[in-house]
Amino acid sequence: MAEGKDFHVAVCGGGIGGLCLTIGLLRQNISCKLYEAAPAFAEIGAGVSFGPNAIQAMELIDPQIVRGFENCSTINGWPEKRDTWFEFRTGQAKGTRRGVLAATNTYVADVKTGGVQYVGQNSVHRAHFLDELVKLIPDEVPEFGKRLVNIEEKGDKMILAFEDGTSSEADAVIGCDGIKSRMREILLGKDHEAAHAVFSGKYAYRGLIPMETAVNALGDELARNPQMYMGHHGHVLTFPIEKGKTMNVVAFRTKLDGKWPEKDWILPSKKEDMTKDFMGWDDRVMNIIYLMEKCDVWALFEHLPSPTYYKGRLCLLGDAAHASTPHQGAGAGQAIEDAFILSNLLGQVASVADITRSFKAYDSVRRSRSQRVVTTSKEAGCLYEMEDEEVGSDLDKARENLLARYDWIWRNDLKAQLREAKNVMLNGSRI
Repeated sequence: MAEGKDFHVAVCGGGIGGLCLTIGLLRQNISCKLYEAAPAFAEIGAGVSFGPNAIQAMELIDPQIVRGFENCSTINGWPEKRDTWFEFRTGQAKGTRRGVLAATNTYVADVKTGGVQYVGQNSVHRAHFLDELVKLIPDEVPEFGKRLVNIEEKGDKMILAFEDGTSSEADAVIGCDGIKSRMREILLGKDHEAAHAVFSGKYAYRGLIPMETAVNALGDELARNPQMYMGHHGHVLTFPIEKGKTMNVVAFRTKLDGKWPEKDWILPSKKEDMTKDFMGWDDRVMNIIYLMEKCDVWALFEHLPSPTYYKGRLCLLGDAAHASTPHQGAGAGQAIEDAFILSNLLGQVASVADITRSFKAYDSVRRSRSQRVVTTSKEAGCLYEMEDEEVGSDLDKARENLLARYDWIWRNDLKAQLREAKNVMLNGSRI
């Protein structure tokens, strides 16, 4: 084994991004501790999808991550639809609030991920993937019940204070503590306009349907392959998870007043609220709504662009840096890309004095790309819900937009991005 580094890194947050970063640091022989606020590793929500770029990032961090991913991932049910990301179709009947939409269940586009190593819709149950990641981290690395309160610099060390009254020290701290990140507040200042997440104007009902039940209601093709049903001020997506045993459902709506009055972002939902929100939609959509089990309603928040992802030896990663709406299925993937770049840059660091240079290099290559994902994801939600000013309900324009929308995310050259970042470390500028 290569000789370890002479510095120690604290990782705050044990979600997908924090775990992938920690695995990356360990592979670079960097001493690290992972601090998680919860009493154990856990993920909320059910299905999450990853584009080819995210799976490439997993493999570049550690091939064992991909093997763990493959242990719990689900591919499309029909071999001939293997490379389909989503099939888009209309999901709303004629006579909608903004005029007449084309006949219900009209095919719009089949968006494919062909031409890359990992094709189609690659989805997992969040908790199952987390379990696979945890297997790659030694028991002595994580500490639980450690909710970050503050960070102070004392001498050449960063002192982390936790809610339970304990503290620890590190040479650098990386915040992977999600959309409600305390690290983001500390780094930017709590009064900065970008320090806290803002309501995106949309909310979503999330639920599950046993696959056999879904097949009986929708037919084999629609149930076992990823679908996106478009409509005015709403859209519904479905895709298989748990090796095809379950259909994951997310039903989105626009909150027309643009406000989320509740303190909590996740609330138990009532079946009557869902059915009211989608009344008049296609029979298939209504069947999905009726069959959803264990439903919650989620307010969708996002981050305004941060002017920086680092300050001194503090750094942000994943949702703590660039929380996004989920409309392009790219948010979790960006966290894994972050983890690849940042762990490899820290692997180039020879001493504590060079840590800030590695954070600067990471910021220089990751901030523009990840913040573009935030912007375009919000735009995608408007496109799916007939709210785009240029496209509206013109299905030909929608098809053109959809077929050109995702390639820049999926076909990212991560190795080239790392080369650029290393050049920043060495020379202070990009190639």
